[in-house]
Amino acid sequence: MNAVNPRRWQALIVLAAAQFMVIMDTSIIGVALPDMQRDLGFSPDALQWVFNAYVIAFGGLLLLGGRLSDLFGARRIFTVGWLILIAGSVVAAAAGGPWVEILGRGVQGVGGALIAPASMTLLMMLFGHDSRELGEAMALYGAAAPAGGTAGVFLGGVVTEYLSWPWVFIVYIPIGVATLLAVPALLPAVAGRRGSVDVLGGVAVTAGIALAVFAIVRAPEQGWGSAATLLELAGALALLALFLIVQRVIREPLMPLGIWRTPGLAVANLAMALLGAAWIPMWYFLNLYLQQVLGYSAFPSGAALLPMTIAIMIFMIGITARLLGRFGAKPLIVIGLAVLAAGVAGLSLVRPDGTFVADVLPASLVAAVGMSLAYIPAMMSAMSGARPEESGLASGIVNTTYQIGSALGLAVMTALATSGGAAAATGPAALTDGFQAAFIGAAVVAVAGAVLTLLLMRKRASSAPVAADAQAAQVQVTPSGPIPG
Repeated sequence: MNAVNPRRWQALIVLAAAQFMVIMDTSIIGVALPDMQRDLGFSPDALQWVFNAYVIAFGGLLLLGGRLSDLFGARRIFTVGWLILIAGSVVAAAAGGPWVEILGRGVQGVGGALIAPASMTLLMMLFGHDSRELGEAMALYGAAAPAGGTAGVFLGGVVTEYLSWPWVFIVYIPIGVATLLAVPALLPAVAGRRGSVDVLGGVAVTAGIALAVFAIVRAPEQGWGSAATLLELAGALALLALFLIVQRVIREPLMPLGIWRTPGLAVANLAMALLGAAWIPMWYFLNLYLQQVLGYSAFPSGAALLPMTIAIMIFMIGITARLLGRFGAKPLIVIGLAVLAAGVAGLSLVRPDGTFVADVLPASLVAAVGMSLAYIPAMMSAMSGARPEESGLASGIVNTTYQIGSALGLAVMTALATSGGAAAATGPAALTDGFQAAFIGAAVVAVAGAVLTLLLMRKRASSAPVAADAQAAQVQVTPSGPIPG
């Protein structure tokens, strides 16, 4: 048995901060997009790729990141990931045109795809000796992801309003350097193992995801039944089929298909994909509603989402871990997705002449509670049955499904918003109609996730291991952080 690391709680701060920053990178640019469009000359169609370039690179390469973490050691891959993320931030901040900006965002996504699975492997190594501590650590680490996504909107508003849009990328540089300086002292060295890298599989799955998102994004303009849309979707399916074929026939695949026999893995990943497909479009269009309909500037728009962040942190750290230990994963995932659906459905009632207090705050807080209840149980269900040597792969898979769900969900909801009237942008009424359609679509996705989890997840297989890990995760919170029980 490995010796307990005496600095494991300090190391957790580094890992949670890394997760926070990686996920925040998907959202911090939201309120900066209008300024970037004006300064860099983006067309309306191309602007969305500032977001999608990161998400596609991140989601498409997470499996490869998990594999590299297993082969070369998690601490080494964590370090390389931060170096790449810093490089991408420099490119994105200094970009003078649209395609350089998109390139920088893609490079940032590559860095994030290495950091996320390596972080999970390091966390399991630091806290795997004690199920109680592991539950506490997972609660804090899990809270960092959705909190990072929501806080990114707020911080992006602050930076954009009081500095300028390049600073949403510049902020990553000093944070990245500080993280790299802390790595040797705080994070344990993890031995890798011999093997090969499935480059063809990595290229096929990333290209397939990118082409699918591209097709969905362009479908409202070209027509869902047009030859171009059908060819693009067929190409995406062909690439994803090629990925599966490669995984079956090569000796050391990127994703050994046998891992899907792990109890609870498939259903937990389905829940994570649908959770991302509902949550990310919700905050994306909520931010647009605040700015384009209610007339908020960048900073007030970000501040308006701060209550969601606070609610997520309170519930994930103080409540979800307790409930997980008592009831197991399945009930919390089902209830969490149902509550999220209720909150997003409430947002579908927003009005062109609405107010933040009446139209946004109550429903957004309900949605935040739903996310808080579902995220950690789904994550732990996906991880709990994996063998130690597959922890990086399992982490890569579950993060991949969340990001793929986010990208595809945003593409679909954008198409719904466009069809519903948001593309016309003739005034607050037309925009609101489009945003309402997107919120309804996101609510339907969350309901589907709750129903499928209820029908497909086996309580004993999916929740028993998780409950054991979180049985005593009664996290006490002080200004200095968690107190180990």
